[in-house]
Amino acid sequence: MAADVIGAPCWLSLAARSRESAERFYGAVLGWTFRQGRFGRAYSVAEVGGVPVAGIGAVAGEFAVPVAWTPYFAVDEADAAVARVRERGGTVGVGPVAFPAGGRAALLSDREGAVFGVWDGDVLAEWSVGAERSPAWLELHTANAFDAALFYGEVLGWGQGESDGCCDISYEEDQVVLRRRGRPVARLNSGPIEEAAPKPQLRPRWLVHFKVPDLEAAVARALENGGGTVTGPDWGGGGRQVTLRDPDGGLFTLDPASDAS
Repeated sequence: MAADVIGAPCWLSLAARSRESAERFYGAVLGWTFRQGRFGRAYSVAEVGGVPVAGIGAVAGEFAVPVAWTPYFAVDEADAAVARVRERGGTVGVGPVAFPAGGRAALLSDREGAVFGVWDGDVLAEWSVGAERSPAWLELHTANAFDAALFYGEVLGWGQGESDGCCDISYEEDQVVLRRRGRPVARLNSGPIEEAAPKPQLRPRWLVHFKVPDLEAAVARALENGGGTVTGPDWGGGGRQVTLRDPDGGLFTLDPASDAS
């Protein structure tokens, strides 16, 4: 793995109950096509114009985890990253798990309970997040963005990049921005959250944003295919973005492609 990838987002994955059902929903809403993944029949890779966007794995039942989108961050050694999470008060949910096709992954949560993953292995060179034409970007909703930046900085090495500017962080008012090679790839936001809130959208969490050319049309397709909206006065969305849940409860947010992340 190239050194300038370490600490950066390297993949997005949906833990689904049914791969086929998830493919039908996200294909209808986002226009994705799918191909077989490297990790067996339970996994598929979503593409837009032949470019990989995200993975879907029918693993929610097997690993006893909720249906959810999870960002994965590249690490040079999964066991060491997991140890750093434990040392800093985070939680290890699954792993590290070795995959026959190569690589090791772990599913973790930070001190506030926001779930994320780490990946130790090859990454897709053509995959990116945060670029102008990228279909996705990442946002962390947490109690204190600055405390979260310290946690992730120590676990993933943020702010310790060399002259190439890999995984630098900047502080902008109450927001922390993570950049790779000077390009924003994730934002950490402080806000009103509750660790034990009955609604999952109000808990600390990593939220995956997908950019769409027509926001209203994409939301309409989500509703037609069994999804629902969760944006409202008790949630930080609204306006130019809409947070939705898929038919199995997986949360994601849609943004107009013309809007910058």
